[in-house]
Amino acid sequence: MNYHIALSYFVKITPRRYQKMIAYFKTAKNLWEAEIVELIQVGLNEEIAHEFLNWRDNFDIEKTQKELEKNKIKTICFDEPQYPKLLKEIDDPPICLFYRGEIPKDSAPCLGVVGTRKNSSYAKVACEELVEQLSNKNVVIVSGLAFGIDSIAHSATIKKQGLTVAVLGSGVNDKNIMPRNNLGLARDIINSGGAVISEYPPGFEASKITFPARNRIIAGLSLGTLVIEAPEKSGSLITAKFALEYNREVFAIPHSINSKLGIGNNNLLKMGAAPVTDADDIVDALNLNQLRLPKSNTCIQLPTIQAKIYSCLNKNPKHINLIIKETGLTSSQVGSELILMEINGLIKNLGNNNYIAK
Repeated sequence: MNYHIALSYFVKITPRRYQKMIAYFKTAKNLWEAEIVELIQVGLNEEIAHEFLNWRDNFDIEKTQKELEKNKIKTICFDEPQYPKLLKEIDDPPICLFYRGEIPKDSAPCLGVVGTRKNSSYAKVACEELVEQLSNKNVVIVSGLAFGIDSIAHSATIKKQGLTVAVLGSGVNDKNIMPRNNLGLARDIINSGGAVISEYPPGFEASKITFPARNRIIAGLSLGTLVIEAPEKSGSLITAKFALEYNREVFAIPHSINSKLGIGNNNLLKMGAAPVTDADDIVDALNLNQLRLPKSNTCIQLPTIQAKIYSCLNKNPKHINLIIKETGLTSSQVGSELILMEINGLIKNLGNNNYIAK
């Protein structure tokens, strides 16, 4: 086993500590074989140094390697040429990545997509539309497998047969994937050609510390980060902060001034984040002109009743009762026409009789 991989199992040697120690010991093998005096001399806390030596003496490298192979968990370390180039550029890149599936090649442009776990219907629609358009153009969507916007972004990508990467704050083995209800989604990501990755070894459980830490990897893997929806205090803003620190682009979808869920987005826009109302906004900002999305010049002539219904719809959900009131049509007329319009892809039913224009 690569000594970098073995050392990754002792998580108290953080990436920053690791960089300092490798600079001193020159190789991972030398670090693995170091004695207590050397470890303390390089700046490792004496208590942690003793803990490391006790752990090392009981760590079975051969057994661990077999377990990785058995669970089809692959690794890639910082000193290997396949390590993601963009991630290598950040201040504290992971020592190693543990992953299932396939990590995208450096030639594939990646975009971080993040947002609140308790999203609005407006954010869901916006996320799906943008992600589906970008997936059609082979942009890899990177997110965190959390409930809400993360899950929507992953699912929308898979729906369009695109590639998506989920970055975890836990081990990538089935038992430790969080949230548990997204285990099926994680498997779908892997089966669709994407990857589930982590800097933490199999068996490692997520915590309040590891989730913010994994956000730096989402930002580090990506050319830019798109914030779909974020309250004033949101983990998504941590990812945006990392993106700024790494000199990467930050994008935000504008929200209503009355939206509490969108306060974080509007604040990002005030501070200079790029506003996004169309996928081409991202394509232009990242200089991915070869991916420019084609504009449709087709004008559809709708029947009178459908045109009347369509004219009162936009991207904000509207209940059928309000549509009836605004159009002056009967409930049976509106109900039957809405079904036809949905079949033809003109509108979208968000559930509970709420509709938007597509």
